[in-house]
Amino acid sequence: MTSAASRPTRLLRRLLATTSLVLGVALAAALAAAGPASADVPEGWSDPAAVDPLHAALIISAIPIGLALVLVALVYLPPLLRGESVRPGAPEISNQWLGGPSRSAGELAAPDGDDSQAGGASARW
Repeated sequence: MTSAASRPTRLLRRLLATTSLVLGVALAAALAAAGPASADVPEGWSDPAAVDPLHAALIISAIPIGLALVLVALVYLPPLLRGESVRPGAPEISNQWLGGPSRSAGELAAPDGDDSQAGGASARW
């Protein structure tokens, strides 16, 4: 008679065995498919010159690093030129109403009467 504790252990062993079998078959298939890649250059084809590894490494690393630096400059340079802080957790700049009054929103004029257009969204019930 099997206990309840040994049942998950058997399931885990079966799962690991199945997974390792599938991975082994996939690895064997990948190695079998890669065999023709090691063939020589066929006759009549050009035999290109060898690529300098240092030159290839510079190109492979310089292009992504250069693009990252350009993106960082595009994101951080405008606020730095305006004198804003770009530190995480920096306090937000107050009064971001572009083209609005220099007073805060609480200082805006209240409506004088029923016909006044000052303050609020002029909604009606």
